[in-house]
Amino acid sequence: MREQRAKLSRGHDLAKAIDYILKRWAAFTLFLDDGRVCLSNNAAERALRGIALGRRSWMFCGSDRGGHRAAAMYSLIVTAKMNDVDPQAWLANGLASIATHPAHRLDELLPWNWTSTASAMAAAAA
Repeated sequence: MREQRAKLSRGHDLAKAIDYILKRWAAFTLFLDDGRVCLSNNAAERALRGIALGRRSWMFCGSDRGGHRAAAMYSLIVTAKMNDVDPQAWLANGLASIATHPAHRLDELLPWNWTSTASAMAAAAA
């Protein structure tokens, strides 16, 4: 890729694309080292399709910190949906139990573990 880049002029569109990839090579090849990393971000883009994005639509956040909080909440909600968990029930249960839940077992409250935790709690109560 570096050889081909050397043959192109600085302003060429292909040269800009190659420069972009070469500067971010570690991020572009991360999926080769870690099987959990997706090759594309299509799933994230599809999940955000229902949310209006843009400068004007984030004005309701009130501040940069509010925007970061909104992004974190959207991430939590989409993660729950991707794990076939009802986001409202998961968040309600998590917020109700996080204060008394042991800190070393917080992973049990994550969406991919929550269904087994919720069913175990129901089985224990029965």
